[in-house]
Amino acid sequence: MNTVIGTSKGTPKVFSVGWILILLLLALGVCGCDALRFAPSERQKQNAWLHNRTAAVVAETAQTEGASRELQELTKLSELQSRAFTSYCGLPKKYPQADTREQILAQSNWRLANTALSESAQRPDAWQVADSAMELGIGLCALLGGVCGTRAVRFLKDARAKSQALKEVVQGNELFKKRNQTQAPAFKAAQQNQSPATRQLVVQMKTT
Repeated sequence: MNTVIGTSKGTPKVFSVGWILILLLLALGVCGCDALRFAPSERQKQNAWLHNRTAAVVAETAQTEGASRELQELTKLSELQSRAFTSYCGLPKKYPQADTREQILAQSNWRLANTALSESAQRPDAWQVADSAMELGIGLCALLGGVCGTRAVRFLKDARAKSQALKEVVQGNELFKKRNQTQAPAFKAAQQNQSPATRQLVVQMKTT
């Protein structure tokens, strides 16, 4: 299966879908995984809904207790803003008890808030994302078949093996430096001849 995406001297340039997938994988490697997020978990959905419910109760309390006009407006705005969190995360399957202020302030909801905060900071592992993307690419290229598909499968399998090898090398180097701290300066000096692009790639791999 081929796709025409341009011409050269009147002759159409034909690229297989497999090669397009390869370009997408390369873009993923360049951009990294910082922009990627896990889908909201059930606890995060519960926390988002509870946040909106808490903001609504605060707004109602401010009005009932005759708080200043400014405070009432602030609490109303907070409740409106919190709706975006619920819309983004989606509604939970099970709703926390939040009919009264006492229920909202229950210890279980404090634990829920802390758990949701911890989960929200998690990011996909770059190695796993790259491996999954290449596995998907291999499957799609194999499905497409043909000469280009076969070549793309071979290329992706080779890239996957090299990615795994590079991961093991980087992890092995870091383990060596931790166990042999006196050799760390010499180890770094030996890598001074690396190109800036290679150094940046290694730094990104260390932080994932």
